[in-house]
Amino acid sequence: MDVIANYSNEHHRVAVMALWEAVFGYETAHNTPSLVIDKKLAVTDGLFFVALAGDEVVGTVLAGYDGHRGWLYAVAVHPVHRRKGLGAKLVHHAENALILRGCMKINLQIVSTNESVKSFYESLGYSTEPRISMGKKIESNITIPRE
Repeated sequence: MDVIANYSNEHHRVAVMALWEAVFGYETAHNTPSLVIDKKLAVTDGLFFVALAGDEVVGTVLAGYDGHRGWLYAVAVHPVHRRKGLGAKLVHHAENALILRGCMKINLQIVSTNESVKSFYESLGYSTEPRISMGKKIESNITIPRE
């Protein structure tokens, strides 16, 4: 049985980096797994979760909360463990953590061409909203740690 726990140690770090590289195949510096992990841990909000099968990290979810809206990021499930409800379990776990903090609305972003992920989130009650997603990279804060 899979267990969801708070991210907490170096074993998690190594496994999460490998999982994210395999699942997301990052192409931009601001999404480099080691940088994302370090930036998230610096916030110390307790909203970084891993799914474990025994000692093996098989899934992740990051959540964020600004006092009004919550966000979900980096929902990842190892391909061998997909289609077993683990992704939904991770999302629900993060949603519950946000709800306990008083969150009124939870947002997420997906690549518009990723229809299977869109269907997954729709099955969990999320819907496409008429919004334009905009972003601005702050290059001075994108310093990739050396491994």
